[in-house]
Amino acid sequence: MAMAEEIGAEEFSAVVARHRVQIFRFLLASTRDVDLAETLTQDCFLKAHRNWKSFRGESSAMTWLMRIAINLQKDHWRNRRMQFWRHARTNAVDMGEASEWLPSGERSAEQQLLARERVHQVSKAVEGLSERQRTVFLLRYMEEAELSEIARATGLSEGTVKAHLSRAVAKVRAELGGRQ
Repeated sequence: MAMAEEIGAEEFSAVVARHRVQIFRFLLASTRDVDLAETLTQDCFLKAHRNWKSFRGESSAMTWLMRIAINLQKDHWRNRRMQFWRHARTNAVDMGEASEWLPSGERSAEQQLLARERVHQVSKAVEGLSERQRTVFLLRYMEEAELSEIARATGLSEGTVKAHLSRAVAKVRAELGGRQ
């Protein structure tokens, strides 16, 4: 029995190592609060660890983890909406700092400044999306998830995912105007 538990623990540790950055990055983009994203990421893996033996492999581990992360995020927003906003104002991620986390081929300081400004503009536009549109948009364009994977992670049909993604893209484009 101890050997089976060790293999399960090693397997779970490998899953954490492989997917932690993606889960954190999604939660950071969704919440724009480093501390909250870190807490929700830890909660996600704690919940996954507790339920690891019941993971049936009907979806990828990433899809299963993303579903847990989305549900934790929804629970947080639903249960602590006002407290979150007060906290977020004081601990919000600086978009200039966040844009430095993104890979960039720009070389000149001017090009880097323009890239940071684009990241800031898109971030502001994404803030204005509904929770569902924001989730679908971030999963597709930040995590590069396939539509079928987004559908499984969110519990929506693929058609509904496409509709939310289309509306989200239209809103972001409208918000950016001709500044793309």
